[in-house]
This record gives sequence, structure tokens and C-alpha cells, in this order.
Amino acid sequence: MNANPRLVAVVTLCELAKTRQPVSAVFDRVEQQAGLGRQDRQLAMKIVYGVLRNRDYLDRLLGLLCRQPLVKLKPFVHQALRSGLFQIFFLDRIPPSAAVNETVKAVKARRYPPRLQGFVNGVLRESIRRKQQLPVPEDPDDEGRPLLNHPVWLTHRWQKKYGRDEMIRICRHNNREPLLCLRVDSESERDQVRTSLRRQGIDAVYGSYAPESLILPDYRGKTDDIEGIDQGIVQVQDQAAQLASLLLAPFSPGLSCLDGCAGLGGKTTHLLSLTGGATCSITAVEPDGRRYRLLQQNLQRRHQHGAVKLHNRSLQEFAKARSAAFDRIIIDAPCSGTGVIGRHPDIRWNRREEELEGYAARQLELLNLAAALLVPGGILVYATCSIEAEENERLVEQFLTKNNDLYRTDCGARLPSSCKNLIRDGYFAPLPAWGIDGFFCARLSKKR
Repeated sequence: MNANPRLVAVVTLCELAKTRQPVSAVFDRVEQQAGLGRQDRQLAMKIVYGVLRNRDYLDRLLGLLCRQPLVKLKPFVHQALRSGLFQIFFLDRIPPSAAVNETVKAVKARRYPPRLQGFVNGVLRESIRRKQQLPVPEDPDDEGRPLLNHPVWLTHRWQKKYGRDEMIRICRHNNREPLLCLRVDSESERDQVRTSLRRQGIDAVYGSYAPESLILPDYRGKTDDIEGIDQGIVQVQDQAAQLASLLLAPFSPGLSCLDGCAGLGGKTTHLLSLTGGATCSITAVEPDGRRYRLLQQNLQRRHQHGAVKLHNRSLQEFAKARSAAFDRIIIDAPCSGTGVIGRHPDIRWNRREEELEGYAARQLELLNLAAALLVPGGILVYATCSIEAEENERLVEQFLTKNNDLYRTDCGARLPSSCKNLIRDGYFAPLPAWGIDGFFCARLSKKR
């Protein structure tokens, strides 16, 4: 593939529309084929994520600029026009003429006829001429409704559960670029990292909720470039995920802990820090091969690879082979991800409402497996990055009706006082907001 960042962006968007795969996996595959340099890679990614966050608004502009219905546009041409408009209306550092010319080059590279190249060129240049007269993202549609860049099924759900104003706030939050949040496991190191970042001209502020968090509100570079990442001193982790691990407290010497859905190891490494590593045994289970390798790398960066018993298998397979039980278990279950749409804008377009039941069924299976692995008196934390009741409070209530040897405890009692407003009915349940993702945790205890 031609090493053109606009072409990579358009091809990625076309593949996403066809496959509904996660944007990161599709982008990495397309970008590797093109062999982009670092700056071009960042530009291509910015365009892809920007189009996903502003898709309805970009289509609104196209509806005003195109004479033919959008449904009749060829998919590649449609995505190319979205990409070009995003550059013109959102990327101030790119001259509008360059955005037009490079987008047309992407269409040409795909060997579309001159007629379609001319069409793309004409629409984008018309958008530049009419830019001051065209709607801005905050303008309501012709019927006075806000343009939210989310599917209607999702906005209807959120309005019913949280009210119209809160639904609009969540959507608008999701349409902004997310903040980068770090975890630094000791107070002294956190201060040192903050001072070091500020010397580099990178603003860093303490998080409002998690005691080990640092937020970089304006950072748009690669996370690998942040000092301390490669040594494992610094971990990229949102405040909500950091707080989830605190719910497993209290910790005492000799406890056995299980991270049953370890992913890349954010909570696994946090558990090592919270328990002191040497005094407690930590086990991590992760079935996905790619995530398992990244989990290993994260532990190696911290020189703690040998401190965790790793299992590259499903929790079902692990539970069958396991004879001993655990004192502390955390299950950060695979979910719809509607609480992290701001970080993963493809989720809003990839999910379907009817899929929530399937997620809930798998989550209930994981909870049942974890409960069977928990010792009497042990603590089980169930977590998702969803804000849907089917995957959260409703599922926990369903689980407890059939597992009367477990009971729910108040999450607020184990979290800092700053988290008071994030607790709902004893659950830790923040909604997406500045500095924190949408998340859910239930803290369950097993009767002795």
C-alpha cells in the first residue's frame, strides 16, 4: 500500500465498516502494510479516531454539500470525504488545500476514475468556500435536536436511565479526545514523575479520585515516550481502573490473589504494589495470546515477571485444573465497553443493543466460576467498563439470588472520601467525565 496517511485512514475506516472489529487492531494491520513513519502514523490515527467521534456531524456537512444522497456514494469515496472534512474543520495545523490535495491523492491511489477524483475535490473545496456558513458541531439539527454522534438506540437508553441532560453530557464528553491517565505506585515517585514531565514542558496534574494517579491533560504523543514507562515505574491506567483494585482490601501477609481477566496487566501490577509482592501470591489468567504477551512484557518492565503465576488459558480451563481457592479475586469482565467510548470511539458504531444479553450471559458464567474459586471469608470484585444495567447491577442481583453464600458490601467504605459522588447504591459506578472513565464495580464477600 502507498505510504499515504490519508489512504491508510480511509482504508481503515472502510475495513471497520465491513468487519466491526476493534479500531486498534484494524488500524495496526493497515498501517503496517503501508509502513508509515511516526508522524504520518499519528496523523492517520488522528483522522480515523476523529471521524469516528464526529461521524454524524461530518455526514450532516456532506448532506449540505452533496447533490446526491449519501447512501449512493461508494464506501471508499464516502470515507474519503469524511476524512477530508475532518481535516478541514478540526485540524488547524493542516492547510485546507493540503487536506484536499492529499485526500484526492488517496482516491487516485485506489484507481478511482477521474470523475470521482474530481467529485471529491469539488465537494471538499466547496466546504472551504462555505465553511463560515456551514453548521458547527454544537448546532442542533433542523428539528432542534442536538447532534450527538452516537447511535439512537444508545442515546435512548441513556436518556431513559440518566435523564436527557446527563445523556447529552455523556455524549459530548465521548466526542472529545480522552485524557491520558497514569498510575505511579508510590507517592514519592509520583512527585518525581510529575516534576520530570513538567521539565519537559508536559503538564501533569494529580487525579481527583485515585491516590496514585497523574493526568496529562494536553499530551498527544506516544505513551512509550513518557519517561518511566519503559522501566515499569509508570503505568497507563484510568482512575476508575486504579480504584477497582483498592476494593480488594484489606490485604494481609500470605493472601492468595487472582486476577481472572488480566488483560494487559494493569490490575495485576497494581495488586503487586498493594500487597507488597513478596508477602502475597498473585495469579493472573488471560486467554488472548496478544494480550498475554503484553501482560508478560509489562511485568518484565517492572522486573516482576517471576512474581506472578501466569496462565495463558480461559478462566473455565483454569478453574477445571485448579484445586486450591483464593482469598481475593477480581474479575474485570469482557463487556460492551460503553463506559469507555471516549477512548474507543468505534464501540458506539460496533455495538448492537441485542448483544447486551450475550455479554451478560458470559459475565454471569465468569462470576460463577470466580465464586467457586473463592475461600469462605474471601472478597470478590466484579468490574466492567460498561454503564449498562444488564451487565452491572442487574447482573449482580441475578447472581446473588442464586448464590446465597455471597453478599454485597459497600464499595464506598473501601475508597477515598473523594469518591463519595461515584458511589450509587453501594456500587462504584462513575459515569464518563473529565479524568475518569465510565465504570462499574461490585464488592462481594463470601460467608465464613
